[in-house]
Amino acid sequence: MEARPLAAWIGRRVLGAVLTVLAASVVIYGALRLVPGDPVLALTAGRRVTPDQIEALRHRYGLDRGFVQGYLGWLGGAVRLDLGTSLNYQTGVGSLIASRLAVSGLLIGYAAVLAVVAGCAVALAAAVRGGIAARATTLAAAVTTATPPFVAAVVLLSVFAVGLGWFPATGAGDGLAGRLWHLTLPAVAMAAAGFGVLARVGTAAFADELGREHVEVARSRGAGGAALVRRHVVRNALAPLLTVIGLLVAGLFVGTAVVETAFGLDGVGALLVSSVSRRDFPVVQGVALVAVVLFVLVNTLVDLAMPLIDPRVTVGGLGR
Repeated sequence: MEARPLAAWIGRRVLGAVLTVLAASVVIYGALRLVPGDPVLALTAGRRVTPDQIEALRHRYGLDRGFVQGYLGWLGGAVRLDLGTSLNYQTGVGSLIASRLAVSGLLIGYAAVLAVVAGCAVALAAAVRGGIAARATTLAAAVTTATPPFVAAVVLLSVFAVGLGWFPATGAGDGLAGRLWHLTLPAVAMAAAGFGVLARVGTAAFADELGREHVEVARSRGAGGAALVRRHVVRNALAPLLTVIGLLVAGLFVGTAVVETAFGLDGVGALLVSSVSRRDFPVVQGVALVAVVLFVLVNTLVDLAMPLIDPRVTVGGLGR
């Protein structure tokens, strides 16, 4: 790629990501402003307070400002990594999220590795072998894709934690090994749907590459086995797979809410659930904004990496 077209293309992608985050921030702020009920009344928990005290609380948390003024103030704070103060915890939203990112981050990474490795391996085996392997993969992918994370969590808890006692039912554990052991069932519950999607998309992508002319030519020249699959099939199928992987990894952040609650994990997802029930609007806004930023960031990085992974993808091919 030439330097100028490449720089212009990267600039458009980055600008698109920024505009997407800004649009999402307006929706996040506006949606919570439209929620019925006064968060200050939830904060007082039914205690008797005077109108002056209520007004003081509304002013303290910026709830007395108009939409535009309140949004600009909130967005300006977010740019400075100041997401406001929690109504219930009486501490910074940013510090609350940061203190729980270790658990959620490890859980998301664990689930992503399981989904990607298992999904791509099964898809490749099904495409190469065909027949019964392909049909079994299609069935397994359909079942796991249709299984919501909370259903998978309940099944895994019932069978492997309560029934067999192989894994702990709750808690995040101590140390890296302990955390990985405790997070295995939650990670599997989150990875199940992603595994199904990758298995289906991967099988189609690998099978399509196996039937292409350049693969047949390579076979006629004596190439075969793992070398043929690695050089001519896997590499050329990475582009569509990477797009799906980016969407799945970004979406895992949203899936932590149900799974962390089910397994008693003190992560960002569980913080979001508890904050919604308590009408802790600053925390809900902060977590939602962080989720949007991570989702957009991951998919933008995947988009930018596409020409490097697949030489057939050009700036022109990706759109001007």
